[in-house]
Amino acid sequence: MQIETLELNNFRNYDSLHLNLDSGTNILYGDNAQGKTNILESIYLCATTKSHRGSKDREIIHFDRDESHIRMHVRKHDMSYRIDMHLKKNKSKGIAINGIPIKKASELFGIINIVFFSPEDLNIIKNGPSERRRFVDSELCQLDKLYLTDLMNYNRILNQRNKLLKDISFRPDLEDTIDVWDEQLMDYGLRIIASRKKFVGELNDIIIDIHKNLTGEKELLNLIYEPNIQEDAFSFELKKNREKDLKFRQTSIGPHRDDLCVKINDIDIRKYGSQGQQRTAALSLKLSEIYLVKKIIKDTPILLLDDVLSELDSSRQNYLLKNIYNIQTLITCTGLDEFVSNQFKINKVFKVIDGNVFKNN
Repeated sequence: MQIETLELNNFRNYDSLHLNLDSGTNILYGDNAQGKTNILESIYLCATTKSHRGSKDREIIHFDRDESHIRMHVRKHDMSYRIDMHLKKNKSKGIAINGIPIKKASELFGIINIVFFSPEDLNIIKNGPSERRRFVDSELCQLDKLYLTDLMNYNRILNQRNKLLKDISFRPDLEDTIDVWDEQLMDYGLRIIASRKKFVGELNDIIIDIHKNLTGEKELLNLIYEPNIQEDAFSFELKKNREKDLKFRQTSIGPHRDDLCVKINDIDIRKYGSQGQQRTAALSLKLSEIYLVKKIIKDTPILLLDDVLSELDSSRQNYLLKNIYNIQTLITCTGLDEFVSNQFKINKVFKVIDGNVFKNN
């Protein structure tokens, strides 16, 4: 799997950009606030339809323009794909694959698989449950279109149920309709729970050895999926909590409240682990994500590293760099010292200066 070219027009601080990328390691370096991360964001957006920053389309378009375009040429299993994305300030984005517009964003998923790693991801362990759910969902949505559909439907039903809980305070007669939404919420919710359970189990099989290698065999890491509700109790608990839901006007149980517990030597490191342990575990999670994707799709994902090396000590830098040698990788950084000192092979280097990119020879 390889991104061959990337073209941007009126995207963030780029008026126009054309990049020919190498199948190996591509370095984007320059001072802060020059637009390096914007390039990674455009790739992630073109692969998943969403910004990794959570930005809305109108925030991504160049500030004095009404539209923005991304075009990406991808090669996968000896097949070529052209992905075009048209962002508009006041309308939904348009997406085309090989010149043919698609009706559903889910049709884009699976053409390329992205693993994105940023300094914020190093805090995934100590942050709240929503961060760990996002980690699980972002990968599952790329790997499984059925999961993406289930998650979208679940969130839609959840929002409608929450709206109904608010409306009932003005129209008590609507309470009779909650059962209809409960059935749909359980239907999609149970599928999500089953998929997450399977995903975490597969991730666990991979992460144990990676973390052992990272810590010199000193630590045993274990992932524990913590569903908010057990599958056989979903219906009972929804009815049991209905009075509370009506009082607080929101749905109190379901997979939208799931969590992922990370234990080292049977200790919950979110509560009791050191910052070093939490960051190493986060690195293990991301590396495991790469290997799991390779196992499932029988191909390598595209790896995007956004200024992560500066946040890692030399031993973890070395371990990360040695494990990405056969993966197309785009790395942003402020300098090249880490690569020179580690004698790491670099295939292409680009200097980024205020929305302009210059190729270094």
